[in-house]
Amino acid sequence: MMVEKTELKTAASRNGDHQSSTSGAPASVPAPETGTGIRVILADSQAIYRVGLRKVFALEDDIRVVAQAENLANLYAALQRFPTDVVVLEGQLISGTIDAIPELVRRAPGAKLIVQVVESDEMNTVELYRRGVRGVVPRSITPDLLIKCVRKIAEGETWIDNQSISWVIDAYRSQASSLTNPRVQPKLSKKEIAIIGCITRGMRNKEIAYQIGTTEQVIKNYLRKVYDKLGVSDRLELALYCLHHQLLSKYVDETTVEPSVMQRPQMPLGAKL
Repeated sequence: MMVEKTELKTAASRNGDHQSSTSGAPASVPAPETGTGIRVILADSQAIYRVGLRKVFALEDDIRVVAQAENLANLYAALQRFPTDVVVLEGQLISGTIDAIPELVRRAPGAKLIVQVVESDEMNTVELYRRGVRGVVPRSITPDLLIKCVRKIAEGETWIDNQSISWVIDAYRSQASSLTNPRVQPKLSKKEIAIIGCITRGMRNKEIAYQIGTTEQVIKNYLRKVYDKLGVSDRLELALYCLHHQLLSKYVDETTVEPSVMQRPQMPLGAKL
């Protein structure tokens, strides 16, 4: 396993000093002289590309590369060790395993993902954004534009070009059509419908668990199944789809499950939901 150490360049070192790298576990990186800046991890299978990006970011006072990784295993290790704001990820590293995106989001919920692709296509672009990527950019992107992209995404924005916007909207419309078509309507259990009803009323998982008469972890498991069935990625999308397509209108009776007192877990007096 190889994760390269990258130190923040000072003004003097930028004028010609050669940076060192180490093999093995991710190494610590000196703190910047002023402020923390945007902490970036470079994940790319090509060493020469990592070197190029590192030099580009080294010229910026507000961006510092804290670690580099040549594969997903190294990236997971780096995310575990270094607080990170933005990950610049080579699309080829997740080729054929797009489930790596939600896993990365789970391991480092505070890190925002930028995926660099050789060539954009509709299906992959939509799926990347759906699964939590904040930006999809070509590997041929100019340094200035990539720096701007990193800054915008670090601020919490989504970086998306006009073509990608069109693809995402088309995918939304297609999904909306399928949800309102009774021939392809997903089959939902009574408990799933009840949980969805609670979500649309703004209830949290702990409140839903108490209402249904189960545990918070069980509710999380049900929600994952519901997301897969409906093709949504989070509770906000779930609520919007249900409200927009009146998905619950034919399940009025099932959306208000009242378990018996014996079924409900006992809540401590004064406990906060």
